[in-house]
Amino acid sequence: MIEQTYPVVWNLDRFFEGGSNSPSLRSHLDGVKEKLSKFETSLKSFTSPTSNADVSKIEQTINELKDIATNLSEGGAVIGCFLAQDTTDKQAALLEGEVGSLYARLSSQMLIIQQVLSKTEEKVWEDLLQTAELSPFAFVLNEWRDEAKRMLSEKEEDMITTLGVDGYHSWGQLYDLLVGDIRIKLTIDGEQKEMSVGQVNNLSSHEDATIRKESFEALETAWTDKEEFFAKTLNHLAGFRLAVYEKRGWNSVLEEPLQINRMKEETLNAMWGAISKNKAPFVEYLNKKSAMLGENKMHWYDLEAPVSTSTEKMDYQQGAEFILKHFKEFGPKLESFSRNAFEKGWIEAEDRPNKRPGGFCTGMPVSEESRIFMTYSGTMSNVSTLAHELGHAFHSYALRPVHWMNRQYAMGVAETASTFAEMIVADAAVKEAKTDDEKIALLEDKIQRSVAFFMNIHARFLFETRFYEERKNGIVSATRLNDLMEAAQQEAYGDALDTTHPHFWASKLHFYITGVPFYNFPYTFGYLFSLSIYAKAISEGANFEEKYIALLQDTAVMSVEDLAMKHLNEDITQEAFWIKGIDLCIQDVNEFIQLTNAKG
Repeated sequence: MIEQTYPVVWNLDRFFEGGSNSPSLRSHLDGVKEKLSKFETSLKSFTSPTSNADVSKIEQTINELKDIATNLSEGGAVIGCFLAQDTTDKQAALLEGEVGSLYARLSSQMLIIQQVLSKTEEKVWEDLLQTAELSPFAFVLNEWRDEAKRMLSEKEEDMITTLGVDGYHSWGQLYDLLVGDIRIKLTIDGEQKEMSVGQVNNLSSHEDATIRKESFEALETAWTDKEEFFAKTLNHLAGFRLAVYEKRGWNSVLEEPLQINRMKEETLNAMWGAISKNKAPFVEYLNKKSAMLGENKMHWYDLEAPVSTSTEKMDYQQGAEFILKHFKEFGPKLESFSRNAFEKGWIEAEDRPNKRPGGFCTGMPVSEESRIFMTYSGTMSNVSTLAHELGHAFHSYALRPVHWMNRQYAMGVAETASTFAEMIVADAAVKEAKTDDEKIALLEDKIQRSVAFFMNIHARFLFETRFYEERKNGIVSATRLNDLMEAAQQEAYGDALDTTHPHFWASKLHFYITGVPFYNFPYTFGYLFSLSIYAKAISEGANFEEKYIALLQDTAVMSVEDLAMKHLNEDITQEAFWIKGIDLCIQDVNEFIQLTNAKG
């Protein structure tokens, strides 16, 4: 039997053949435009319901909205893939701008629907949500209604959305353009190479300390050279947000991200409070690692350095089979779904120039498929990233039977499925270690993720909250941004760092994403939340998969507090919940320290 060889380049022709110049893509976008124009016209006569007799009118509006939104999302997702696979694709960049304009128009229509529904009399509204047609959407419809009440007038919000296309969102697109244009020359193994930011980022875990240091310094130089461009971009993104918040009467910069994540501020405070009180073991780990690397204190460029050369690299095929083997132990649906993704070319993994940095999973809601993007170089960290993105894709797969209205889950719970899948693989790797050296290396890979979520993400959160406070008083200079970032890193890492990364604010795409403000704390939430789910999965075995799918199907129809109470019977507004997850991570640190001390 010939072993299946999985493609390392994704299949996008499945959606629109011919890349960014695809005639079928052009036709698809034109069709969306036509439907959107008709929708805009029909909504001019959309009025607040006065009785249950109006239920069919609301149902029809929801169906039309679903049709436009899913088709626009499909086109936009594929265009995003074109740009990710080749940052020099100018046609894709033009299409991205076009899609942005369509999204703005659709957002304006969404606002009209929300504003109209918000004016419905309370008794009429309650009766409508009791009908068979609308009761399945009660949570989302109430959310729309409440959101509209917190907004400005329909005309003012429409103006904000429209101006945001060439203002707010275009600054985010400018960032992508700036980063895509950066080329860095490095000498590796005696050969000079010109590399993209993504390729140089992959050198952060290189076994050669000189290469790690030189690649970090080369990147820092690149960010420094363009720091004024990045500072201007970041300042105007924040300035736009703050101006909108002020007009709406929102006092806290966290109001929007908490609302988007369906999370209470008490929950966020409890999570960071538990983490801040339990950093000592992770500081001890960083001190131990720096000593193992022959340093007195940890340098930023050594955070991902390997502490053992005993772990062999896995090529893409091996990495895929490792993931599938351990997904199967959790449940048959996760394994068969992921195998299909590998076989059908859903994953872009090739290491080549002109790809954007990082990794992501994007859904195609019409085709009901996903596409995963990353640059695979064979490390265990790459294998974990691949499992992480497959977790995102499985979340979308689990939601296929659910109506579109009830699929719009928040980022925090989105990161739950991905981190859960990543944990299955990371835990399995440690358990299968053949020697102490290999176990140390694999434990260290797990601990690195804890450090990332408890320290790196915390630094991002601290930086961003403080930056926004200063931005209220005017433009924040690049120099000041560097100072804020260094201070946040030192605090978040418990003063364990010798060398910091002052231009991290310029290097991290997440600060420039316009769709979701504070694109940081949901990662940590998802990580710790998934630990509780993982603990249940371990105790219940393969029978847990159906319960897990049921949890995923609820992620868009309740608050995160209610989700945790329903499926985990936990109160996540209390630090005690979060400490239980942190304690599991500390066990990894203790085992790492014990094994490395035994080696001397």
